[in-house]
Amino acid sequence: MRRPENGALASGAALAVAAVLASGFLSADQDPHSQSQADRVVVVGDSLSTGYGTSARWAWPLLLSEGEQGRLNVVNASENGDGYLSIGTEGGTFGSHAAAAVTPDTSIVVFFGSENDMDEDLASITDAAVTTLQAAHETAPSARIVVVGPTAFTDDPEPERLAVRDALEAAAFQTGAEFVDPLAGKWLAASEYEGPDGDHPTVAGQEQLREEMSRALGL
Repeated sequence: MRRPENGALASGAALAVAAVLASGFLSADQDPHSQSQADRVVVVGDSLSTGYGTSARWAWPLLLSEGEQGRLNVVNASENGDGYLSIGTEGGTFGSHAAAAVTPDTSIVVFFGSENDMDEDLASITDAAVTTLQAAHETAPSARIVVVGPTAFTDDPEPERLAVRDALEAAAFQTGAEFVDPLAGKWLAASEYEGPDGDHPTVAGQEQLREEMSRALGL
């Protein structure tokens, strides 16, 4: 989602993300034995995937991992404010986080968003996404690469958001990645999913994202 404004909530979220990054990203299951038995799933996203607006406890990647009951080792490599071009609150991008988190044994890499790139040149978004997706594939040749476009709390998203969606779909097509379109599916187009700031999901919205992503991944 859009880069958080300064304030208590933003500071708390930034500290949470910093802790995640400092610890080598957030894995939902810290038991090494159970991790070795589970498929490694890396999620690269923005504040929509960190749980900003609620808490990291309600971030959809963690909910997804809990729902799979140990079958997945979900590594949440997301950062507030970042995108393929947009630099996050801790200085990262989708490319830098994927480079740090994707390993040769990764089974699925999910790139989720981002509307943070809405002010960027569309051709540059596609180029940056292609570079990022290709790098992930080179690191984990057997992994599914899943590109998820931006979301919206309306069934009539603005043209700039649709343009980012189209730029990412083009990148997915060029690299052979899977593309998932939350705008077409109207994933968050309901009032109960929109948080007080009008830009981040409620707990119900995070649960909805978990359900939609579980379906998109065929879990």
